[in-house]
Amino acid sequence: MALNTSQEPVPPPQSDFDPLPLQHSPTDPSACPFCRIATVYAPYDPANPPPPDAPALNPDATSPDPSTFVVLSTPLLIAFLDIMPLSTGHVLLCPRAHRPKLTDATAREASDLGRYLRVLSAAVARATGVADWNVVQNNGAAAAQVVPHMHFHIIPRPELRDRGRERFTATMFGRGQREDLDEEEAARLAAEIRAAVAEVVREEEEEDEEEREGKAKL
Repeated sequence: MALNTSQEPVPPPQSDFDPLPLQHSPTDPSACPFCRIATVYAPYDPANPPPPDAPALNPDATSPDPSTFVVLSTPLLIAFLDIMPLSTGHVLLCPRAHRPKLTDATAREASDLGRYLRVLSAAVARATGVADWNVVQNNGAAAAQVVPHMHFHIIPRPELRDRGRERFTATMFGRGQREDLDEEEAARLAAEIRAAVAEVVREEEEEDEEEREGKAKL
């Protein structure tokens, strides 16, 4: 491989996980699109989400910014469909507060992120019927983070190996073809993911209750 002998720095590799150009100041939380989403959508009980037509979930509430399809909204976290998904069910999970990188999250936020990464992964798998997925998280411009508000990608991965190694590798690492989110399909999918989240959370609560009752009998 030829060495770069020029004095100009080599730009970081382009990533398609966060494909949109940065249109706001990375030091101004008030201009952050994820902060705006967190401000617009109030928390709700994940085990009992509002109905799909509830004003609290209105996708157009972020207008003139792109529509937002919320799938989880807690006091500390919010998750929504990616507006240019790599696959059906591509979800973003982030803290409500403006945390530029993972290390900026509080201990409580980190704990909730860990819990709901698991919950959302299970819910997305149920809603899409896709049993394999990636979890991706970038920190800083050199690591291909475009929106400077830390977030996790949950990306369902349909079976691609039978389509050829090159196609599989490209899609696996975020270089697949992306299209704008279809809003009618997004509304249906978001409702299914919220319902699946509620199922997973209720199952967790039942398991916790059974464990407490078991300990109480000892």
